[in-house]
Amino acid sequence: MTTEGRAGQSRPRVAVLFGGRSSEHAVSCVTAAGVLGAIDRDKYEVIPIGIAKTGQWVLASGDVQDWSLAASSLPEVESSAQTVTLAEIGGEHQLIVASPNEVPLELGSVDVVFPLLHGPFGEDGTIQGFLELSDTRYVGAGVLASAVGMDKHFMKVVFESAGLRVGPYVAVTDRQWRKDPETVRKRVDRLGFPVFVKPARAGSSMGISKVDSMEGLDAAIEVARGHDPKLVIEAGITGREIECAVLEGRGTDAPRTSMPGEISVAGRGHEFYDFNAKYVEDDAAALSCPADLPEEAIARVRELAAVAFDAVGAEGLSRVDFFYTPEGELIINEINTMPGFTPKSMYPQMWKASGMGYAELIDELIHLALHRRTGLR
Repeated sequence: MTTEGRAGQSRPRVAVLFGGRSSEHAVSCVTAAGVLGAIDRDKYEVIPIGIAKTGQWVLASGDVQDWSLAASSLPEVESSAQTVTLAEIGGEHQLIVASPNEVPLELGSVDVVFPLLHGPFGEDGTIQGFLELSDTRYVGAGVLASAVGMDKHFMKVVFESAGLRVGPYVAVTDRQWRKDPETVRKRVDRLGFPVFVKPARAGSSMGISKVDSMEGLDAAIEVARGHDPKLVIEAGITGREIECAVLEGRGTDAPRTSMPGEISVAGRGHEFYDFNAKYVEDDAAALSCPADLPEEAIARVRELAAVAFDAVGAEGLSRVDFFYTPEGELIINEINTMPGFTPKSMYPQMWKASGMGYAELIDELIHLALHRRTGLR
């Protein structure tokens, strides 16, 4: 496939896929609002496809306001009598609309899918596997990188094998907690308090609690288990939160890295960078980019971010988060292979500060996807 799209067509057709079954459904919709509002409609033909919480694919509105974050309610993709499917017909990847007791309607072929899905059943390799099976090009990381980047436990294992420093943590499976919670408590106690209790496979700060003593541990574990039966419990680290945006290089070029950014959280009720600070309250968090760091530390952040990107086999885009300790050490926190992508999100903001605007970033990600083959690579 070339950037000219299908034979005889001047514009590649991009299916923007959002919503999904995870607890981050609304975040995905807000991300889609940003992309739908900025993508170059003169260059691309855009088809918005929503995934309802039931898992149904539907034709979605292209009106940005329908997916924006309102103070009164969170946006949601609703189920419909019409279901959209992706199938190969005549050697092309066709979007099909199926309705009860009606002849299926062909919407035409699609050149690339832009999966703006966060959390399980989308960001974790599942949708990537579906697109690979259908031989459809898509933006972002592949199956393995998406799965590793979603699971905070295996992510840390991969980072350690690549020589990156991670903070002390324990991973807790559903079976371990149900069979022997006392042993889990003892393992956590050895970390020292405070600790952060996190669902292993969730993002956008969903289900995360800061726990200052053993008395609050069980309740925090149950909150996290509401999102994922597998948990990661991390020792609190004294340090500044530093982030770096990574963009896949073209061809055989190395990954590109932005200038590092630093998040500061202000206001009451925010002990850490939680969901409200990220998406709801406009003045709860601020990004400084470039971060106020020594030049050698900035260079080191960018170097290690690229190492993390390659370690998990990422493609397209990722945001890599670090702690910068008072001793000048860098401890990697996590990689996010589909980071928040609204215009105010940290990933595009860091690229904006590094010289690449939001619309240009979207264009570059689509370009990379159109030139990347599916299957083994």
